[in-house]
Formats: sequence, structure tokens, C-alpha cells
Amino acid sequence: MDLIILTGMSGAGKSQAAAYFEDHGYFCIDNLPPVFLPDIVDTFAGKGEEGVPAVDKLCLVVDVRSRELLKGFDAAMRRIDDMGCRYSIVFLEASFNVLVSRYRQTRRKHPLTEEMSLMDAISSERKLLEGIRGRATTIIDTTMMPLSGLRKELRVVLDEADQQGISIFIQSFGFMYGIPSDCDDVIDVRFLPNPFWVEKLQMLSGKDEPIEDYLLGFKETNEFLDKLTDLFKYMIPQYINEGKSRLNIGIGCTGGRHRSVFIAERLGKLLGESDYKTIVHHRDIDRDPRYESKKPGNT
Repeated sequence: MDLIILTGMSGAGKSQAAAYFEDHGYFCIDNLPPVFLPDIVDTFAGKGEEGVPAVDKLCLVVDVRSRELLKGFDAAMRRIDDMGCRYSIVFLEASFNVLVSRYRQTRRKHPLTEEMSLMDAISSERKLLEGIRGRATTIIDTTMMPLSGLRKELRVVLDEADQQGISIFIQSFGFMYGIPSDCDDVIDVRFLPNPFWVEKLQMLSGKDEPIEDYLLGFKETNEFLDKLTDLFKYMIPQYINEGKSRLNIGIGCTGGRHRSVFIAERLGKLLGESDYKTIVHHRDIDRDPRYESKKPGNT
């Protein structure tokens, strides 16, 4: 059985994630108190109640709606470990301000707002979920992520369930917008020459050939790419030896449009040539409204 425990902050996208898993053949159960996890797994694995058909793919959603019952999560997972069932724990999160904004825009009710204000509820929820987050095999930060980006990340989770080895997620970002909270390794490329200061290059991105030509025209860019690739080609087998199935690499520059995008694209290509499964995502490539206005169809 492929088992996914889906959890995380309210408003971070669990409903969309559950729907995605369901669309890909997973039997989903929402709002399940942790104490019931082992019995549900046992039943649907074909070892429990007679007459209940076994399922190959099961997704169980656990979150703060269980309140005090969340304290039983560690004990429940130990029982599942004893069963020898393979599983992934997917934790979705987002920044405080984004969660507040999402609730205010949708006018949805946070599970804890009957007891406290929205801001206090979000802070309390984060604290309640600390232990579960610490056990997560995959953490996805949806702060600046469109639904299409979330689906790409979830596709990686499904691929990990279907095959052994390691999946590598490389995301570019701008330090001025904050470091993604789900990165295993963060690489700062602000030391490279900045195309932003070349007027004819400002409105381009690191995916455009003139930016590539500009950056590769500097010796330090080429040396850095060689050293960075060698570093990860050394580290990745060590991660695999330690049982890691997913590596999240963050590449950051100032605004997340030029240098970090180019380096992320190039690193993804170089690691892909070594037969590693890689996905590249650019979190902040269009974050600055000046670039948004230059998109085709916009005036």
C-alpha cells in the first residue's frame, strides 16, 4: 500500500492537495484523528475487518481540527512503522501574513477561531503542529505558489511513491521576499555580476539567452557552476545513503529573476544529465510588478 499522511496549516492548500491525490487514484479520508490511523491503515491493507476491500493507495488528512487528539500522532506513527507500511508525510505551510490574507479574502472560518482571534489561532495552530512538521518527509511552502506549482510538487510526491531513489526540487527565489522555509540547502548567488544593472537586460529573466550570455561571460560564473555541480554530485549519493528521498535546493539572488533563475535552470540541467529526477521552479520570477506589465497581452 502507498500511504500518504497529508497535514499542515489551515489555509495552506490541503483541500486542493487532497483533491489532487484523489484524482490520481488515492482513497482519501479527511479530518481523521491520529488515534485511528493505524486501524484504518490495517483495515484498508486487507488485514482488518472482513468485507472491506483492500486499497493500494490511501491518503489520510490529519490537521488541527483534531485539537488535543493530535498528541497521539507519534504513537500512531510508531504503530504504523511496526506494520512495515511505506508512507510519506506531506506537510503544507505558508507564511503568517499570507494565511491571514487568504482567510480574510475567502471569509472562511479558521478551526480555532471559536476560541481566539484569527491571528492567535494561526500562531496556536503552528505551535500545535510543530511535532508533526518535524516528522514530515515533504514540506511544501505555498506562500508564493500558484495552484499549478502545488500540483507540480505533489506530482513529485507521487513519483517518489512509485519509485526508489531521490527526487530533486530546485527553486529560485529572491532574498528580498524571504527564504523558502522548505529548503534543505540554500545557495546565495548574489556575489555574481547582476544583470539588473545593465539597462537592456533589466526586463529579461534568467531563462532568456542574453542573460545566459551575460553571466557566462564572467569567469566566476563558470567556475561556480563547476564547483556547485561537483558539490551536489558528491552530496546527493550521501543523502541517498541516509535514506533521503527528496532534496529541496533553494537558489537565491536579490530579486529572484536573473541570477538565481539562470543558476537554477543550469543546475537542474546538469543534475538531470546525471540521471537524477529534477524539477525546477521559479518562485519570484514575476514578483516585481514591472515585469508583470511586460508580459504578452499586458499593456
